[in-house]
Amino acid sequence: MTIKTEKLHGILKKPLSCPNNGVHLIYSAVKKYSIFDYSFTVFGFMGLAIPNFLFAIVLMYVVFSATGYPIQGLFSPMYETAPWSIARFLDLLKNIWLPIAVLATAGMAGIIRILRATLLDEIKKQYVVTARSKGMEERKLVFKYPVRVAINPIVSTIGWMLPTILGGEVIVSKVLNLKTVGPALFDAIQNKDMYLAGSIIILLSFFTILGTLISDILLAWLDPRIRFTQQL
Repeated sequence: MTIKTEKLHGILKKPLSCPNNGVHLIYSAVKKYSIFDYSFTVFGFMGLAIPNFLFAIVLMYVVFSATGYPIQGLFSPMYETAPWSIARFLDLLKNIWLPIAVLATAGMAGIIRILRATLLDEIKKQYVVTARSKGMEERKLVFKYPVRVAINPIVSTIGWMLPTILGGEVIVSKVLNLKTVGPALFDAIQNKDMYLAGSIIILLSFFTILGTLISDILLAWLDPRIRFTQQL
């Protein structure tokens, strides 16, 4: 269930991290100080400033006050141990949107700030000015050169994204009563279950190394400056 939750979380973040789908973020950097740019800046700072667990508590309170329906976990009590069915799947959809929204907000806010700041630096560089002076179309220029470099910090986060998919947000999982690996590790440490805690930590370490390897390969493929050849 951890992987399902974090996978949907990643789906919500992906449109912002992908250069072809994150046109609104690129526009925010190209047309800086516009209303659109200010809107995303406010959203980014709010997403980074508000703790995820506090945002989760506020959303739970708002939903309960407006509808009278308490969201506590991924399933309602009557479907918690029930076999999979259409009704249980619909109940999952009715509950899972809140943890996905909480987890995706901070992730999207971070991507907004990173992509905008990096893209603003790249747009001012000489190679972009030279390409623009040669008459290259602005949209093609932005996507072909500065965006390709600006997504490097986002690609490099794959190293910790994989263990996050497995571990999830511990505090948010506790607040929302999510049965994920993060709370299981926390409970194992509290109960001094060294075997379970050690196994989870080793698994998270393996995913960290694997994610770092994947991010390095992607960075070398995306940015020619990172590649190097051995001198014979």
